[in-house]
Amino acid sequence: MKTIILPALGLLALAPTAALAKDEAAKRFQHDGAIYSYTVTQVGGTRVITGVEERTGKPFTLRVGEHRVRGTVGSQQVSFPLRDVEPLKADKTTLASR
Repeated sequence: MKTIILPALGLLALAPTAALAKDEAAKRFQHDGAIYSYTVTQVGGTRVITGVEERTGKPFTLRVGEHRVRGTVGSQQVSFPLRDVEPLKADKTTLASR
C-alpha cells in the first residue's frame, strides 16, 4: 500500500503553492498505470491531500505533518515517515524560447 501512496506525496514537492489555495482545482497524476486525482488544502499546520484513484474509485486522505504522514486509503489506515516519500519526476516545461 505504501508503494502506491508514497508517489502521491511527491506532489507536495512539485506544487507547494497548491497547499495554500482554498478552493484549488483537482489535479491529476499517473503512477503504475493508475490515474489519481487529488486536491491539497492547508488545515492549521497540516497539509491534507484528498483524492481518488479514478479507475476503482478508491478514495484516499493523507495528513502530512512535519515528520510523518497519516491517513486512509480506501478503508485501510496508513502511517509512514515523511523521509520515505519520493518526489514524482516532473515533465519538463518550456516557459519561453527564442
